[in-house]
Formats: sequence, structure tokens, C-alpha cells
Amino acid sequence: MEYVKSEVISLKNSTDFNEKWLQSRIEDDPTILGIGEVEFRDTEKILAGGGRLDTILYDPEDKKRYEVEIQLGKTDESHIIRTIEYWDLERKKNPQYEHCAVIVAEDITSRFLNVISLFNGFIPLIAIQVKAVKIGDTISLFFTKVLDEAKFELLDEDILVEPSDRAYWEKRATKNSLKLTEKILDKLPDATSEYKLKYNKHYIGLEKNNIANNFISFIPRKSVVVLNIKLEKSEDIDSLIENSDLDTLAYDKQWKQYRFRLKGNDLDTNFDIIEKLVEQAKSEYRS
Repeated sequence: MEYVKSEVISLKNSTDFNEKWLQSRIEDDPTILGIGEVEFRDTEKILAGGGRLDTILYDPEDKKRYEVEIQLGKTDESHIIRTIEYWDLERKKNPQYEHCAVIVAEDITSRFLNVISLFNGFIPLIAIQVKAVKIGDTISLFFTKVLDEAKFELLDEDILVEPSDRAYWEKRATKNSLKLTEKILDKLPDATSEYKLKYNKHYIGLEKNNIANNFISFIPRKSVVVLNIKLEKSEDIDSLIENSDLDTLAYDKQWKQYRFRLKGNDLDTNFDIIEKLVEQAKSEYRS
């Protein structure tokens, strides 16, 4: 492999590359920012009260918008104020989406990183540092996320868990789907032998010695049972599921769990995959 010397260049001081050029590169391929499989939605949007929002990106899976402000050179006071102001205007105008402010700058100083960090957790905000590197007659961009959006996981104890009983679920679903729920549990002896079903109003979880441990949970329906398996999303698991005949629902990003719609015949045809995932979830998840 041949070594090629590179040169970091300042976009702010460049005569060939400017903020508009950088903005165009981001809009051509928003994934270069490293914030996910986002799509370009709008550019130079004129906002009520004045001002232009550089770029709006959108994550269709999470129904989330990213309000992106670009600054060449160092971050400054007006940049961070403008970023937060535009984010606030957009979230009020479009409350049907989640919103996150994004600052992209060549130099995010430690001073301003400390200031921005004070807002993080109260204002969803991502700070990304961009470096332009020249190699021969080509130029490349490197984006580094120096401050990520604060994420607060909802734990079981944060939810208002309303206990119920089997009779409640027989009325809400059917007796047959309750029997199927019990059959699923019975076919997982290695992973669930120490647990029993814990009936709650919105789902059926597991408990051991009266302590909840929901590495799996169930939502019985009229003719099927939705099985939730708490696992971080991964390519290996996705590939395993894609090569099966399982009726798979969209991955639940909020609760970080895979979801399957199971019928009685799945206990014979696809249960080896379910068993493998449940055992993995038990080993990784702790209540």
C-alpha cells in the first residue's frame, strides 16, 4: 500500500471551497455526518421572525428532524445561539416530529464545548467537527462527533406499571393467545425455567422471586402473540432473522428490542432462532 502525504486545509480561508460547498456535500450525502441513515429534507429555509436555517435532515424511521447549522472556522456565540433558536422554532412549528439541533464547525473549542455541554440533556444537541484534507488534486472531508445527543433510557421503574391478571388478558386478547403465550414460555426451559409470567396492563413480562426481569415480554392479541426480545440491534441478528420465516415487526428503538408476531405453527418451524435470541437476551440484560 502506497503512502500519500495529505494536507489539512482551512475551508474558511480557502478560495476554492466555502460554506456553501460544504453544505452541498452534506446535502448530497447526509450520512457522511455520522448521525444515521438520514435524508436531506430542506435547505436555506427562511424562518418566521427572520433568519435562514442551513439544512434540515430527516430520519424517516424515527420520524426525527435534525436542524443543522454550519460554521467555518471556530464556533462562536452567535452560532450556538442561532442553532438553538432555529431548533426551537422548528420544533414548535412541527411538533409531530422529534427534533435535534446539530452544529457543524471546523473548530469546536474546549471553551464552547463546555458551554454546549451545559445545554445537552435539556436541549437535544449534537456537535460535529469537520476537517478538510487535501490529497494531491483531491479533497476529502472527515466528520467527528465531539458531543452526542444525551439519551435517557426509560427503565421499567420509570413507567407506571399497572398490575393485572390472567383474566384481564383473556378479555383483552383471547384464551387461545394466552395459552400460546404459556406454550412459548414452556418451550424455553433453559432460559426461563426460573421465571413465571407477570401480568401487567400493557404487557406480560417475567418475574423471579417477585422481581421483574423483562429480557423478554409478551403482548397477546386476538390470534397472535407479539414477543419482544430485548437486544441491541446488530447486523448478525438482522441477518439471522432475514433468513428465517418469522413474521418480524419493526425494531423498537426506544426499548431496544426485536419484535415478532408468533402463531402456533412458529413453535415448530422457527423456534430454534427464537430460543437462540432469548438465551442471548438473558445473558446480556440485567434487571
